[in-house]
Amino acid sequence: ADTFFKAHVANGKVAYSKIHASQDELNNVLKIAEGISVSKSDANNYQAFWINAYNLSVIKGIIDNYPTNSPLDNKGIFDKTTYSLGGKKITLNDIEHKLLRGNFKDARFHFVLVCGALGCPPLINQAYLPNTLNAQLEKQTKTAMNGSFLKVNTKKNRVQASQIMEWYKEDFTMNGKTEIDFINQYTETAISKDAKINYKDYHWALNE
Repeated sequence: ADTFFKAHVANGKVAYSKIHASQDELNNVLKIAEGISVSKSDANNYQAFWINAYNLSVIKGIIDNYPTNSPLDNKGIFDKTTYSLGGKKITLNDIEHKLLRGNFKDARFHFVLVCGALGCPPLINQAYLPNTLNAQLEKQTKTAMNGSFLKVNTKKNRVQASQIMEWYKEDFTMNGKTEIDFINQYTETAISKDAKINYKDYHWALNE
C-alpha cells in the first residue's frame, strides 16, 4: 500500500488516469488486503489497516467508473458497493461508521479517511502504519485545521469550518468539549470560546 500511494499520490491529489491505464498494482494491493486479518484488540494495527483499506477502496470505486467528475457520480459508491477486505464484504460507510467510528471515539478519523473529493482532507502519499499511526493522525488533523478545512476571522470572531464538522458534530463535542475546544487543540491561531461557527458547502469535485 505504501508503494502504491507513493507512486500515485502527490500534494493530496490522485493520478486517476495513470491508475486507470494500468490497474494491476491497485488490484494486487486490494487482493492482499482481502486476506489480511486484524483484531480491534490490537487497535493501532486495526485502525491503520482499515484507514488504508478505505482510501484504497475509494480509489478503486472511482477507477471502476472513470472518467468521472465526482465520487457522487458513482451512485452507491459509499453505501451500496461492497469490497472484499479483511475477510469481510463491506461498504465504505461500514468501514467508516461501524469499524472505525463505531469502535473508537476519535474525531481524527475524519482527517485521514479521504472520500475522493476536494472537500476531503488531503490524501497522503504513504500508508498509515501501526507504529506511526498516532503521529500521522495528529499531523493530518493539524494540517487540515491550518489549511482549507477551516477559515478563521479573528476580527469578526467567526470560524468557517468544513461541513464535516456539522455532519459529525457529536465526534467533535465528546467528553463535554465544544467544537472550539477541538479546533483550539490544532490551530496555530487561538479562537475565543464564544466565536460563531458556520459551515461551508462541501466541495464534491474529484481530487484528481
